[in-house]
Amino acid sequence: MSTTPTVRPLSTHDADALIEAARAAAADLGVQGSVTVLDAGGHLLGFRRDDTAVLISGETSTRKAYTALQLDAPTADLVDAVRPDGLFHTLPTALDRPLLFIAGGVPVHRDGRLIGAIGVGGGAPEQDDRIARTAIEAAGLN
Repeated sequence: MSTTPTVRPLSTHDADALIEAARAAAADLGVQGSVTVLDAGGHLLGFRRDDTAVLISGETSTRKAYTALQLDAPTADLVDAVRPDGLFHTLPTALDRPLLFIAGGVPVHRDGRLIGAIGVGGGAPEQDDRIARTAIEAAGLN
């Protein structure tokens, strides 16, 4: 009988570390936005929206995190897949919960296992992606 090693799930402490690291990375880039952290089940573990961020950044950060979690891939890597000739071109409208294929969502792993995702909204897509990846690295995840 083979047993799979237990991997510690994403915790609220991890979510706080991700949000703080994302906030610092965003400040370095001059970006005012939102950060969403989801656990492996897609449940909200943490959220922050800067006071002057556009309101829609909260929604986009959450959808980016959800998309990265569901497909276990950074949303920046999926943009071409939803173009009219792409493999997933109908996927954004096929599900009850909308996916968002714009850079800024990144899955979070521990010991090679998917434990959650972070989504960043409010900057240019490339900035949001950079902030999310920087936060994961700074928090010591992946």
